[in-house]
Amino acid sequence: MDRRKIQRFRLRLPLSVTRAGRERVAIAGSIKNISSHGVFFTAGIEPDRGDPIEYMIMLPCDGPQAVTVRCVGRVTRVEPAPRAASMERRDHQIAATLERYEFARQPAGGTNPIG
Repeated sequence: MDRRKIQRFRLRLPLSVTRAGRERVAIAGSIKNISSHGVFFTAGIEPDRGDPIEYMIMLPCDGPQAVTVRCVGRVTRVEPAPRAASMERRDHQIAATLERYEFARQPAGGTNPIG
């Protein structure tokens, strides 16, 4: 039985990692669940536990502007993704804290607001 005190929400949203540790990266991933304290996602990187991480969550858009949430946190867990979820590349499941965030609006089809 899962005894977490913080409610987690199962979502399937695209995510991109823009920084892992000291390195700037551009790696696509997919959220598995999210809470007010953190996120659990799959991506093609293997950061070290405790590393700082910056990631962007792309929210669904019905209007003229796409909305992303820029998040900063620390890696708390890394494990290989199950084989079925990782057929073409070597993905990892990553748990990270959500220490701070900001909304970034951009025109539909615009570029990533974080360089």
